[in-house]
Amino acid sequence: MNNPLVSKYFPPPYILGLYIGGTKTALVFGTLNAEVIVREEISTPAKLDFGAAMQIIGAAIDDFFQNLSISGYQKPLAISISIGGPLNIDKGILYSPPHLAAWGEAPLKQHLCERFNLPVFVEHDGSAGALAEYYFGAGRGTRNMIFLTMGTGLGAGLILNGAIYHGATDSAGEVGHIRLSEEGPTEYGKVGSWEAFACGAGISKLAFLRNPLEFPSATTTSDIVRRALAGDPAALAIIHEVGMWMGKGMAVLVDMLNPEVIIIGTLGILLGDLVLAPARDVLEKETLPISNRACRILPAQLGVSLMDVGCLMAAFDAYRNHKLVLGEE
Repeated sequence: MNNPLVSKYFPPPYILGLYIGGTKTALVFGTLNAEVIVREEISTPAKLDFGAAMQIIGAAIDDFFQNLSISGYQKPLAISISIGGPLNIDKGILYSPPHLAAWGEAPLKQHLCERFNLPVFVEHDGSAGALAEYYFGAGRGTRNMIFLTMGTGLGAGLILNGAIYHGATDSAGEVGHIRLSEEGPTEYGKVGSWEAFACGAGISKLAFLRNPLEFPSATTTSDIVRRALAGDPAALAIIHEVGMWMGKGMAVLVDMLNPEVIIIGTLGILLGDLVLAPARDVLEKETLPISNRACRILPAQLGVSLMDVGCLMAAFDAYRNHKLVLGEE
Protein backbone atom coordinates (compact mmCIF):
# COMPACT_ATOMS: atom_id res chain seq x y z
CA MET A 1 0.00 0.00 0.00
CA ASN A 2 1.25 3.44 -0.89
CA ASN A 3 -1.03 5.47 1.38
CA PRO A 4 -1.95 4.29 4.89
CA LEU A 5 -4.77 6.85 5.02
CA VAL A 6 -6.72 4.92 2.42
CA SER A 7 -8.94 2.67 4.50
CA LYS A 8 -10.74 -0.47 3.38
CA TYR A 9 -13.37 0.28 6.01
CA PHE A 10 -14.23 3.72 4.64
CA PRO A 11 -13.44 3.11 1.01
CA PRO A 12 -13.15 5.73 -1.72
CA PRO A 13 -14.26 4.75 -5.22
CA TYR A 14 -11.85 2.00 -6.24
CA ILE A 15 -10.70 1.42 -9.81
CA LEU A 16 -8.94 -1.52 -11.44
CA GLY A 17 -6.27 -0.19 -13.76
CA LEU A 18 -4.73 -2.35 -16.47
CA TYR A 19 -1.60 -1.48 -18.38
CA ILE A 20 -1.32 -3.98 -21.25
CA GLY A 21 2.06 -3.84 -22.89
CA GLY A 22 3.82 -6.14 -25.30
CA THR A 23 5.77 -7.96 -22.58
CA LYS A 24 4.00 -7.27 -19.29
CA THR A 25 0.53 -6.47 -18.01
CA ALA A 26 0.17 -4.52 -14.77
CA LEU A 27 -2.91 -4.89 -12.56
CA VAL A 28 -3.35 -1.82 -10.40
CA PHE A 29 -5.96 -1.44 -7.67
CA GLY A 30 -6.26 2.27 -6.95
CA THR A 31 -8.53 5.22 -6.37
CA LEU A 32 -9.86 8.14 -8.37
CA ASN A 33 -7.29 10.24 -6.50
CA ALA A 34 -4.56 8.25 -8.28
CA GLU A 35 -3.53 6.44 -5.11
CA VAL A 36 -2.10 3.01 -5.91
CA ILE A 37 -3.17 0.52 -3.25
CA VAL A 38 -2.03 -2.82 -4.66
CA ARG A 39 -0.30 -3.78 -7.91
CA GLU A 40 0.76 -7.00 -9.58
CA GLU A 41 2.38 -7.88 -12.88
CA ILE A 42 1.99 -10.82 -15.21
CA SER A 43 3.56 -11.60 -18.55
CA THR A 44 1.39 -10.46 -21.45
CA PRO A 45 0.33 -13.48 -23.55
CA ALA A 46 1.11 -11.47 -26.69
CA LYS A 47 1.73 -14.47 -28.97
CA LEU A 48 -1.70 -16.01 -28.31
CA ASP A 49 -4.85 -14.97 -30.11
CA PHE A 50 -7.17 -12.56 -28.33
CA GLY A 51 -9.55 -15.16 -26.91
CA ALA A 52 -6.80 -17.31 -25.43
CA ALA A 53 -4.90 -14.27 -24.14
CA MET A 54 -7.99 -12.91 -22.39
CA GLN A 55 -8.57 -16.22 -20.65
CA ILE A 56 -5.16 -15.80 -19.02
CA ILE A 57 -5.57 -12.10 -18.24
CA GLY A 58 -9.15 -12.64 -17.03
CA ALA A 59 -8.03 -15.43 -14.70
CA ALA A 60 -5.32 -13.17 -13.31
CA ILE A 61 -7.93 -10.48 -12.65
CA ASP A 62 -10.17 -13.06 -10.91
CA ASP A 63 -7.28 -14.02 -8.61
CA PHE A 64 -6.46 -10.37 -8.02
CA PHE A 65 -10.06 -9.60 -7.01
CA GLN A 66 -10.19 -12.65 -4.75
CA ASN A 67 -7.03 -11.60 -2.89
CA LEU A 68 -8.39 -8.07 -2.50
CA SER A 69 -11.65 -9.45 -1.12
CA ILE A 70 -9.77 -11.60 1.38
CA SER A 71 -7.96 -8.46 2.52
CA GLY A 72 -11.31 -6.71 3.06
CA TYR A 73 -11.44 -4.45 0.01
CA GLN A 74 -14.58 -3.79 -1.97
CA LYS A 75 -14.84 -4.61 -5.65
CA PRO A 76 -13.74 -1.75 -7.94
CA LEU A 77 -16.42 0.36 -9.59
CA ALA A 78 -14.81 0.44 -13.04
CA ILE A 79 -11.96 -0.93 -15.13
CA SER A 80 -9.50 1.55 -16.65
CA ILE A 81 -7.09 0.45 -19.41
CA SER A 82 -3.93 1.96 -20.87
CA ILE A 83 -2.76 0.26 -24.06
CA GLY A 84 -0.96 1.04 -27.29
CA GLY A 85 -2.94 1.57 -30.48
CA PRO A 86 -4.26 1.70 -33.07
CA LEU A 87 -7.63 1.53 -31.36
CA ASN A 88 -11.13 2.94 -31.26
CA ILE A 89 -11.20 4.56 -27.85
CA ASP A 90 -14.97 4.81 -27.26
CA LYS A 91 -15.65 1.25 -28.42
CA GLY A 92 -12.44 -0.10 -26.89
CA ILE A 93 -11.50 -2.07 -30.00
CA LEU A 94 -7.84 -2.79 -30.83
CA TYR A 95 -6.78 -3.06 -34.45
CA SER A 96 -3.75 -5.39 -34.59
CA PRO A 97 -1.34 -3.15 -32.66
CA PRO A 98 2.31 -3.97 -33.46
CA HIS A 99 3.05 -5.20 -29.93
CA LEU A 100 -0.07 -7.43 -29.91
CA ALA A 101 -0.39 -8.32 -33.59
CA ALA A 102 -1.69 -11.83 -32.85
CA TRP A 103 -4.78 -10.34 -31.21
CA GLY A 104 -6.09 -9.02 -34.54
CA GLU A 105 -9.22 -6.90 -34.21
CA ALA A 106 -9.88 -7.27 -30.49
CA PRO A 107 -13.10 -6.11 -28.75
CA LEU A 108 -11.30 -5.51 -25.46
CA LYS A 109 -13.89 -3.27 -23.83
CA GLN A 110 -16.86 -5.49 -24.70
CA HIS A 111 -15.08 -8.61 -23.47
CA LEU A 112 -14.17 -7.16 -20.09
CA CYS A 113 -17.57 -5.49 -19.63
CA GLU A 114 -19.33 -8.81 -20.17
CA ARG A 115 -16.95 -10.87 -18.06
CA PHE A 116 -16.78 -8.59 -15.02
CA ASN A 117 -20.06 -6.66 -15.30
CA LEU A 118 -18.26 -3.36 -14.82
CA PRO A 119 -17.96 -0.19 -16.90
CA VAL A 120 -14.71 -0.22 -18.88
CA PHE A 121 -12.78 2.79 -20.17
CA VAL A 122 -9.86 2.56 -22.58
CA GLU A 123 -7.15 5.09 -23.38
CA HIS A 124 -4.09 5.11 -25.62
CA ASP A 125 -0.98 4.71 -23.46
CA GLY A 126 0.50 8.03 -24.65
CA SER A 127 -2.71 9.87 -23.79
CA ALA A 128 -2.91 8.03 -20.46
CA GLY A 129 0.58 9.31 -19.62
CA ALA A 130 -0.45 12.81 -20.65
CA LEU A 131 -3.51 12.70 -18.40
CA ALA A 132 -1.48 11.38 -15.47
CA GLU A 133 1.03 14.23 -15.73
CA TYR A 134 -1.72 16.79 -16.44
CA TYR A 135 -3.74 15.96 -13.36
CA PHE A 136 -1.05 14.77 -10.95
CA GLY A 137 2.41 15.62 -12.32
CA ALA A 138 4.41 18.26 -14.14
CA GLY A 139 1.43 19.37 -16.24
CA ARG A 140 -0.70 20.58 -13.33
CA GLY A 141 -1.97 24.11 -13.86
CA THR A 142 -1.49 24.08 -17.63
CA ARG A 143 -4.07 24.14 -20.41
CA ASN A 144 -1.87 23.04 -23.31
CA MET A 145 0.73 20.33 -22.82
CA ILE A 146 2.35 17.46 -24.66
CA PHE A 147 3.56 14.18 -23.20
CA LEU A 148 6.14 12.11 -25.10
CA THR A 149 6.52 8.43 -24.21
CA MET A 150 10.18 7.98 -25.33
CA GLY A 151 10.23 4.32 -24.35
CA THR A 152 10.08 1.26 -26.60
CA GLY A 153 8.47 3.59 -29.13
CA LEU A 154 7.91 7.31 -29.40
CA GLY A 155 4.34 8.56 -29.13
CA ALA A 156 2.58 11.62 -27.79
CA GLY A 157 -0.39 12.47 -25.67
CA LEU A 158 -1.86 15.88 -26.51
CA ILE A 159 -3.86 18.01 -24.11
CA LEU A 160 -5.17 21.09 -25.89
CA ASN A 161 -7.32 23.73 -24.24
CA GLY A 162 -7.65 21.53 -21.16
CA ALA A 163 -8.89 18.37 -22.90
CA ILE A 164 -7.24 15.28 -24.33
CA TYR A 165 -7.10 15.41 -28.12
CA HIS A 166 -7.67 12.15 -29.96
CA GLY A 167 -8.18 13.34 -33.55
CA ALA A 168 -10.65 12.15 -36.16
CA THR A 169 -9.70 8.46 -35.94
CA ASP A 170 -8.16 8.34 -32.44
CA SER A 171 -4.74 8.46 -34.14
CA ALA A 172 -3.53 11.84 -32.88
CA GLY A 173 -0.14 11.73 -31.24
CA GLU A 174 1.62 9.26 -33.54
CA VAL A 175 4.56 11.65 -33.73
CA GLY A 176 7.12 8.87 -34.11
CA HIS A 177 5.96 8.55 -37.72
CA ILE A 178 7.19 12.06 -38.59
CA ARG A 179 10.23 11.89 -40.89
CA LEU A 180 13.08 14.06 -39.62
CA SER A 181 15.73 13.00 -42.13
CA GLU A 182 16.07 11.22 -45.47
CA GLU A 183 18.85 9.17 -43.90
CA GLY A 184 19.27 7.30 -40.64
CA PRO A 185 17.92 4.20 -38.92
CA THR A 186 14.49 2.80 -39.73
CA GLU A 187 11.54 2.52 -37.34
CA TYR A 188 7.80 2.93 -37.79
CA GLY A 189 8.26 1.89 -41.43
CA LYS A 190 10.28 4.99 -42.33
CA VAL A 191 13.95 5.69 -42.74
CA GLY A 192 14.80 8.70 -40.60
CA SER A 193 11.55 8.75 -38.66
CA TRP A 194 11.56 10.57 -35.33
CA GLU A 195 11.02 7.26 -33.56
CA ALA A 196 14.10 5.79 -35.29
CA PHE A 197 16.30 8.44 -33.67
CA ALA A 198 14.78 8.57 -30.22
CA CYS A 199 13.06 5.38 -29.05
CA GLY A 200 14.38 2.33 -27.27
CA ALA A 201 14.43 0.26 -30.44
CA GLY A 202 15.93 3.03 -32.56
CA ILE A 203 18.76 4.31 -30.36
CA SER A 204 20.74 1.06 -30.61
CA LYS A 205 20.37 1.18 -34.40
CA LEU A 206 21.57 4.79 -34.41
CA ALA A 207 24.59 3.84 -32.30
CA PHE A 208 25.51 1.01 -34.68
CA LEU A 209 25.12 3.33 -37.65
CA ARG A 210 27.36 5.99 -36.12
CA ASN A 211 30.01 3.80 -34.48
CA PRO A 212 29.75 0.08 -35.35
CA LEU A 213 33.10 -0.79 -33.75
CA GLU A 214 32.08 0.72 -30.41
CA PHE A 215 28.43 -0.38 -30.66
CA PRO A 216 28.09 -3.66 -32.58
CA SER A 217 24.65 -4.76 -33.67
CA ALA A 218 24.08 -6.81 -30.49
CA THR A 219 24.38 -3.68 -28.33
CA THR A 220 21.09 -2.78 -26.66
CA THR A 221 19.76 0.65 -25.83
CA SER A 222 19.92 -0.37 -22.17
CA ASP A 223 23.66 -0.93 -22.59
CA ILE A 224 24.07 2.51 -24.15
CA VAL A 225 22.04 4.23 -21.44
CA ARG A 226 23.97 2.45 -18.69
CA ARG A 227 27.26 3.49 -20.23
CA ALA A 228 26.11 7.08 -20.69
CA LEU A 229 25.01 7.33 -17.06
CA ALA A 230 28.45 6.03 -16.07
CA GLY A 231 30.12 8.80 -18.10
CA ASP A 232 31.33 6.77 -21.09
CA PRO A 233 32.28 9.32 -23.81
CA ALA A 234 31.11 7.22 -26.79
CA ALA A 235 27.73 6.55 -25.20
CA LEU A 236 27.37 10.19 -24.16
CA ALA A 237 27.96 11.23 -27.77
CA ILE A 238 25.09 9.00 -28.92
CA ILE A 239 22.74 10.30 -26.22
CA HIS A 240 23.69 13.88 -27.11
CA GLU A 241 22.70 13.20 -30.71
CA VAL A 242 19.46 11.59 -29.56
CA GLY A 243 18.75 14.78 -27.61
CA MET A 244 19.35 16.87 -30.72
CA TRP A 245 16.85 14.76 -32.69
CA MET A 246 14.39 15.08 -29.83
CA GLY A 247 14.79 18.84 -30.11
CA LYS A 248 14.19 18.79 -33.87
CA GLY A 249 10.98 16.83 -33.43
CA MET A 250 9.77 18.92 -30.51
CA ALA A 251 10.45 22.11 -32.49
CA VAL A 252 7.73 21.06 -34.93
CA LEU A 253 5.29 20.54 -32.04
CA VAL A 254 6.21 23.81 -30.32
CA ASP A 255 5.72 25.89 -33.47
CA MET A 256 2.53 24.05 -34.42
CA LEU A 257 0.75 23.67 -31.06
CA ASN A 258 2.37 26.32 -28.81
CA PRO A 259 2.28 24.20 -25.61
CA GLU A 260 3.18 25.42 -22.14
CA VAL A 261 5.19 22.29 -21.37
CA ILE A 262 6.48 19.16 -23.08
CA ILE A 263 6.93 16.30 -20.61
CA ILE A 264 9.17 13.35 -21.45
CA GLY A 265 8.62 9.89 -20.01
CA THR A 266 10.82 6.79 -19.61
CA LEU A 267 14.21 7.69 -21.13
CA GLY A 268 13.60 11.36 -20.37
CA ILE A 269 13.23 10.44 -16.70
CA LEU A 270 16.22 8.12 -16.71
CA LEU A 271 18.64 10.32 -18.67
CA GLY A 272 17.46 13.76 -17.53
CA ASP A 273 19.56 16.62 -18.84
CA LEU A 274 21.90 14.28 -20.71
CA VAL A 275 19.17 14.09 -23.34
CA LEU A 276 17.02 17.14 -22.47
CA ALA A 277 19.78 19.79 -22.47
CA PRO A 278 20.73 19.27 -26.15
CA ALA A 279 17.02 19.16 -26.99
CA ARG A 280 16.51 22.55 -25.35
CA ASP A 281 19.49 23.96 -27.29
CA VAL A 282 17.93 22.88 -30.59
CA LEU A 283 14.55 24.29 -29.60
CA GLU A 284 16.12 27.67 -28.87
CA LYS A 285 17.60 27.77 -32.37
CA GLU A 286 14.69 26.33 -34.37
CA THR A 287 11.44 27.57 -32.83
CA LEU A 288 9.71 30.91 -32.78
CA PRO A 289 11.20 32.76 -29.78
CA ILE A 290 7.82 33.66 -28.31
CA SER A 291 6.71 30.00 -28.43
CA ASN A 292 10.00 28.68 -27.09
CA ARG A 293 9.96 31.06 -24.12
CA ALA A 294 6.48 29.85 -23.19
CA CYS A 295 7.39 26.14 -23.25
CA ARG A 296 9.23 24.20 -20.57
CA ILE A 297 10.86 20.83 -21.32
CA LEU A 298 10.65 18.54 -18.29
CA PRO A 299 11.01 14.88 -17.33
CA ALA A 300 7.80 13.25 -16.11
CA GLN A 301 7.29 14.21 -12.48
CA LEU A 302 5.54 10.96 -11.59
CA GLY A 303 8.72 9.04 -12.35
CA VAL A 304 8.50 5.29 -11.90
CA SER A 305 4.84 5.51 -10.84
CA LEU A 306 3.82 7.04 -14.17
CA MET A 307 2.63 3.78 -15.74
CA ASP A 308 0.58 2.80 -12.66
CA VAL A 309 -1.11 6.19 -12.37
CA GLY A 310 -1.57 6.30 -16.14
CA CYS A 311 -3.60 3.11 -16.28
CA LEU A 312 -6.13 4.67 -13.85
CA MET A 313 -6.58 7.74 -16.05
CA ALA A 314 -9.17 6.50 -18.55
CA ALA A 315 -11.68 6.07 -15.70
CA PHE A 316 -10.49 9.21 -13.92
CA ASP A 317 -10.94 11.36 -17.03
CA ALA A 318 -14.33 9.76 -17.67
CA TYR A 319 -15.35 10.68 -14.12
CA ARG A 320 -14.13 14.26 -14.54
CA ASN A 321 -16.16 14.52 -17.75
CA HIS A 322 -19.30 12.92 -16.26
CA LYS A 323 -19.05 9.73 -18.31
CA LEU A 324 -18.52 7.65 -15.18
CA VAL A 325 -21.16 8.24 -12.52
CA LEU A 326 -20.63 6.88 -9.02
CA GLY A 327 -23.38 5.93 -6.62
CA GLU A 328 -26.26 8.41 -6.59
CA GLU A 329 -24.46 11.26 -8.35
